[in-house]
Amino acid sequence: MSDQPLVMVLNGPNLNLLGSREPHIYGHDTLDDIAQRLEVQAAGLGLEVDIRQSNHEGHLVDWLHEAGARGALAVLLNAGALTHTSIAIHDAIKGITVPVIEVHLSNPHAREDFRHTSFVARAAKGTISGFGARSYTLALDAAAALRQ
Repeated sequence: MSDQPLVMVLNGPNLNLLGSREPHIYGHDTLDDIAQRLEVQAAGLGLEVDIRQSNHEGHLVDWLHEAGARGALAVLLNAGALTHTSIAIHDAIKGITVPVIEVHLSNPHAREDFRHTSFVARAAKGTISGFGARSYTLALDAAAALRQ
């Protein structure tokens, strides 16, 4: 275990398909590509990242609880489609003191109407979206700024 501040990066349903799923919307970077960039960036910022993905809502809820128990500096959360449907994730965010930064590759407000509502945003510290894979690195910079 590192003595550096921890940032958990949690990814929801279908993000394991990045790089092949609708690349005209989500880009060609895989989740592994994004994870590698975040690990390099985190090292330069003096942070530790713990990057996870699950297609199951309960895993994300459990990991949010774990972030609270571990005293994480922040959570970067791309809940995928659960962003728009999960009151359980909203409640898990509200149940921890760790700031959560909502992350999206695309801009949900420029897409289908059902993507305009975010239960995550209602509980999150902030949202970064629409910058492709760069949304994650911008979010990690925002998490690092929380130390100051």
